[in-house]
Amino acid sequence: MSPTTILLCDDHVVVRAGLLALLGSEPDIEVLGEAGSGAEAVALAERLRPDVVLMDLQLGEGIDGVEATRRITALPAPAPHVLVLTTYDTDADITRAIGAGATGYLLKAERPEELFAAIHAAAQGRTTLSPPVASRVMARMRGTRPTLTERELDILRQLARGLGNREIARALFISEATVKTHLGRIYDKLGVDTRSGAVAVAKEQRLLP
Repeated sequence: MSPTTILLCDDHVVVRAGLLALLGSEPDIEVLGEAGSGAEAVALAERLRPDVVLMDLQLGEGIDGVEATRRITALPAPAPHVLVLTTYDTDADITRAIGAGATGYLLKAERPEELFAAIHAAAQGRTTLSPPVASRVMARMRGTRPTLTERELDILRQLARGLGNREIARALFISEATVKTHLGRIYDKLGVDTRSGAVAVAKEQRLLP
């Protein structure tokens, strides 16, 4: 399988260097280029056509990450997907970025494995939100709680305890395949793409204590 190709956009050289080193450790991800400004990101995205553009929001002078996202997602098909990677999680930032076409919104405090998973998800057009962001979005967009089955709630409770799929299967006397099937349904209902996101939204929606 071909690696997921990405373009980095961050105006801090040290941050880009750190991300390059981190992403270089993941064999399924290939960095095609890096940009230090919004305009440069748009130009490189049009020329290199990466699967995903990893976009910071605050980019110093020139167009910001939101405007760069809007221009990149408006490129002729197949346009790259944009995954926001930022330290800002205000309602205004989230709303503007998603409104501009961002596929996902991740905070820089996330663990490396969450970043890798989000990049692969974004390449497939699937939404990934950091737990705090997911909580804000869900609280604003959903007036009612999602309906989960009793079995899905059982699995969600085990997730909240930090158990893996095999441990959940043993605890509930079901197969790992069944656990994975239920997890997929839970993710869809909660509008998330990660285990931590599911737990965060479930707590926000008071599905968990």
